[in-house]
Amino acid sequence: MTKRSSIFIDGEAGTTGLQIRDRLKSRADIELVSIAPERRKDAAARRELLNSVDVAILCLPDEAAIEAVSLVDPGSKTRIIDASTAFRVNPGWAYGFPELDHAQGARIAAASRVANPGCWPQGFLALVKPLISSGLLSKDVALSYGGISGYSGGGKKMIEDYETKGEAASHFMPYGLTFKHKHLPEMKHYAGVSQDVLFQPVVGNFAQGMLTTVPLHYSQFRAGVTARVIHGALEAYFHGCRFVSVAPLEATERGPQLDPQILNNSNAMRLHVFANDDRQQAVLMAIYDNLGKGASGAAVQNLNLMIGADEASSVDLAA
Repeated sequence: MTKRSSIFIDGEAGTTGLQIRDRLKSRADIELVSIAPERRKDAAARRELLNSVDVAILCLPDEAAIEAVSLVDPGSKTRIIDASTAFRVNPGWAYGFPELDHAQGARIAAASRVANPGCWPQGFLALVKPLISSGLLSKDVALSYGGISGYSGGGKKMIEDYETKGEAASHFMPYGLTFKHKHLPEMKHYAGVSQDVLFQPVVGNFAQGMLTTVPLHYSQFRAGVTARVIHGALEAYFHGCRFVSVAPLEATERGPQLDPQILNNSNAMRLHVFANDDRQQAVLMAIYDNLGKGASGAAVQNLNLMIGADEASSVDLAA
């Protein structure tokens, strides 16, 4: 009988932790291990459990995640997936976006420490990294990024606020207006650009799902770019990819496919290119679930790579 991998979700009562648990609970190849509620703040009990499992998935605030990592003994067999922002640009950690480049999945599979990406950076990186890597965009380019996400991305307090207010809650709430958003370092670092990204996110009055955009002028590209060239670069980069797809290039004013909730409960991400060669302008768009590919689905995908399971196993949330 094949050995089951023991998994401890530290912070399993939070939104991300609950969704990871729901994805894993029926897996025959996984043993989910929990700590008794009354011992969750017992450092000795947590240390013992953290050092006894094959993989610990941390769904904790930054400071608590740093503390949890410190409880894992040097030389311990335990491998870690951390969903906080604490280690996302740490060179000792593999960045958990397997589609970042063609070698990233192998890096994650071999890593003992994996930093699960933030929800917003994954859309940005999927849209921009291929254009930087292909040379269509310079590493010195100044980029803007925005979009709208469901309120579940704001954590427990925001979820409570929106669910209490219901229809009275704001349907369109811009934030990050001090330009110090926690996702800025990982977007700049993994895109490989020299300038900070001008990032302006919005929360909508819906629970989950997101739609993100990168607006571009053709003058930001190398000479001779067209809509087909931009689209072709994205298609080539993600050719054969299981979770990131590129929609056909078409001229459309609007459509039901451009719904931030359309990929909810899945680990899928769909990219769109909208461009006008005459006006020399383009808008690149990514649609995905902030709790799926943006959080829990991504964590399960990374876990699968680390334990040698099918990469797609239970990455989607069963109905």
